[in-house]
Amino acid sequence: MDEPKVIKGGVAVDDRGWLSFVNDFDFSKIKRFYQVENHSKDTIRAFHGHLKEEKYVYVASGDVMILLVPLDNVENPDKKAKIEKYILSSKSPSILHIPSGYANGFKALCDDTKIIFFSTKSLKDSEQNDDYRYSYDYWGKDIWEIINR
Repeated sequence: MDEPKVIKGGVAVDDRGWLSFVNDFDFSKIKRFYQVENHSKDTIRAFHGHLKEEKYVYVASGDVMILLVPLDNVENPDKKAKIEKYILSSKSPSILHIPSGYANGFKALCDDTKIIFFSTKSLKDSEQNDDYRYSYDYWGKDIWEIINR
C-alpha cells in the first residue's frame, strides 16, 4: 500500500501581489475535483474511505487538520490503527496525497476555510462499491483535539 505524502509548494511575492503554487503536482490521474466549505469550524467531516480511489487535498483558504487511517478491513476497521495527522494551510501551499486504502476526515481550524479535493475516480466509480463511511468518533473523540503547546 502506498503511504500518504505531502507535495510541497511555495509562494512568490512581488509588487503586484502573491502567487501560490504546487508545481510538482501531476494532474494526469485526476478525473474530478470538488471544493468543501463548512458553515462552522466546529464541524468535523469524517470518516470517508476508498480501496480504489486516491485523493489529493489542497487548502485554498484557511487551515485544516486532516486525519488518515489505513483500512485493514472495511467492514470492521481496526480501532487501534495508527492515525496520521496533517495540518495544511493556505499560507504554506502543499497538496496531501491520500492513497487508496485509507479513510480520511477533516476539521477546519479557522473560519472561511476552503478545501479542494482532487479525485482519481469519477463520481459514479467512487460511489459504486468503493465508498466506505465511518463515524467521526469511530477511532475516538480525542483524536480531534488540538494540543496547546
